[in-house]
Amino acid sequence: MIALLLVLLVGVGGSYLYLQYRWGEISSAACASCVAPASGSPYNVLLIGSDSRAGEPARDVAAFGSPQATTGQRSDTLKIVHVDPATGTASTLSIPRDTYVTLSGQPASSQLASANKINAAFGAGPEATVETIERTFGIPISHYIVVNFFGLQDAVNALGGISMDFPYPARDRDCSTGVCYDNSGLDISNAGCQVLDGAQALSLSRSRYYQYFADGYWHSDPTSDIGRIERQNLVISAVLDRAKATYNPLKLNGLLGSVVHDFSKDNGLTPQGLLSLALRYHALSGSRLAAYILPTSPAQSPVAGDVEVVDTQAAQTLITQFLGTTPDPASTPPLDGGGNPMPWPAPVPTPVAAASGSSGSSPSSGGGGTTTATPAGSSGAAPVSSIPSYDPHSC
Repeated sequence: MIALLLVLLVGVGGSYLYLQYRWGEISSAACASCVAPASGSPYNVLLIGSDSRAGEPARDVAAFGSPQATTGQRSDTLKIVHVDPATGTASTLSIPRDTYVTLSGQPASSQLASANKINAAFGAGPEATVETIERTFGIPISHYIVVNFFGLQDAVNALGGISMDFPYPARDRDCSTGVCYDNSGLDISNAGCQVLDGAQALSLSRSRYYQYFADGYWHSDPTSDIGRIERQNLVISAVLDRAKATYNPLKLNGLLGSVVHDFSKDNGLTPQGLLSLALRYHALSGSRLAAYILPTSPAQSPVAGDVEVVDTQAAQTLITQFLGTTPDPASTPPLDGGGNPMPWPAPVPTPVAAASGSSGSSPSSGGGGTTTATPAGSSGAAPVSSIPSYDPHSC
């Protein structure tokens, strides 16, 4: 989003020195685990959505919990952007936050079990998350970007809201314990196209117990975190559509100023690099970005509770297609519900076209759509669209 705003500011007369000034306001840190790609080779950027409440405005405590009540930080969202310079395109792979793995890079003082949900890796910072992904899935990460809870909220408010079309009234209500409570605060009372403010957009993005009202009663989305990832992609698409349609320099300046403090990154990522993502690879175009979700299934762990277990056969095929090559060997493969390592199957013997530049059977790329691999044993690895009809979309 920052890269897109930089592009727009340049287009309306923003100076290079001003852009450098804004870029310098973003917090940066070294990343020893990040892998520098060879010139012209594909590379991967990790996007992390943090649930840290640090710096939370007092008005948001009721909705999200105070920093004292919800301590530490976890990765609420994990997306890998794969950039292919040869084809000039990009695609994304979302990793469900409850995926059961062996954590890497955790100091002894963290008191975190090594067998844990992947979102716990962020407790030791972004580099521990980078290391866990590389060692679990064999996907080398070159850069990372972290956005906190309030980055999306501030951006949407600065843009004057985003327009989303809800097929049905919707809410986020958790009744799994027998006692129902509103989870993220999402409460859409009317169907149709409407403008969401920052708090509503954030609530929609965080909804894990999404319900919609049709035929006289409330229906529940059974996919939990998977459905949440799909709705996040739809919100991102709506935000990008709104930002691209805004050419008011004062509004764009206000937007940029409101979000720079909500982001952090590795210090190897330059503004020129992000401008290239936006202009050449269309990595920030909601309508052109092919999106995948790591194939998993729910399970119960005696240590970590509700977890997502990787379907290693389908995931191997999908990751190979996503990267356009066989992933690196995994030193700590994903875990089953009992905490036992699940070795990856033998590499696919024939090359599989990269998702971002494939022809023929290709991932859905309209309106932030997501894709999954075909079932194990089926022919090929052609993904299929998975956006349910009850989810809202940009309007």
